[in-house]
Amino acid sequence: MKIKRRDFLKGAAGGMALLALDGQDAQAMTVQALPPEALGILFDSTLCVGCNACMTACKDANNMQPDFADGQDIWDQPVDLSPNTLNIIKKFTSGTGETKDAEVNGYAFIKRQCLHCVDPSCVTACPVSALLKDKETGIVTYNKNACIGCRYCQVACPYNIPKFDFNHIYPEIVKCQLCDHLIAEGKVSACCSACPTGASLFGKVEDLYVETRRRQQMVPGTIYEYPVTSIDSGLTHSYPAPEYIPHVYGKEELGGTQVMYMSAVGFDNFALPAYPKESFVSMSSGIQYAIYKGMVYPLVVLAGLVFMVKKNKQQEETKTAEKAKDKKEENHE
Repeated sequence: MKIKRRDFLKGAAGGMALLALDGQDAQAMTVQALPPEALGILFDSTLCVGCNACMTACKDANNMQPDFADGQDIWDQPVDLSPNTLNIIKKFTSGTGETKDAEVNGYAFIKRQCLHCVDPSCVTACPVSALLKDKETGIVTYNKNACIGCRYCQVACPYNIPKFDFNHIYPEIVKCQLCDHLIAEGKVSACCSACPTGASLFGKVEDLYVETRRRQQMVPGTIYEYPVTSIDSGLTHSYPAPEYIPHVYGKEELGGTQVMYMSAVGFDNFALPAYPKESFVSMSSGIQYAIYKGMVYPLVVLAGLVFMVKKNKQQEETKTAEKAKDKKEENHE
């Protein structure tokens, strides 16, 4: 079966009619803005003691299985995010590792989890809307019933967060959803409610912004009160202020994130890349949206292929019918 370029272009041109159906949606595509009631977490590395209470609480709240290491099946010992671990505390060490929050001969902790980007690449990359950003809370959620297992979200995520669970008959993507099921009950994310020091602090993103500004204005060595669990819990602990890095990671990176970091050591020590302010979605919204979200271009090409297949099938049927007719006439003669 030969495919002529002219026939393909005719089919593609016919498929362009699909643009009329999807054009309204394509034009509606805009770069996301932070919802007024967006919820998030402020992680203060200087307050973290590496107890992993947040990880344990997360597993309990989300019914996650333990990650056994070195062939043993006694202790839950994850080394990174996985289908069974939605958040984890990792440690930076330098030299002798004696002084907390020091870049030279020191150590510090960082929490790894989904950052719930303001303008998430994973949501835009997903062709079936299995990943969605809640319009009110801004939480990036995952619907396993819609997922087709393409794993585009894994490729698109600049922070390497989504993990693919191969251990089930029907594999699925696994990522932190900020305990949205607990939030629906009026509670806070499990990691924040379990944190004994207030290193993981839950709240409205706008309120967390205010708290970051307050902390960056603190005088190092002076004792201040720090809220615990959530920004409006009324619970506090008192600590001497550290000398913070004059930058809140996640406040501007790639359009911003709803999980933000404060630290006394450089964020490059935690493998947190120095990204531009503009999101990847904003940079490539036209192409990415048209291909993955609107599915316009693939549908146009598909329409062209369908046209060609149908036309060639009709031609083959016509030829077969003509041959049968000729053979029948020969037999009569």
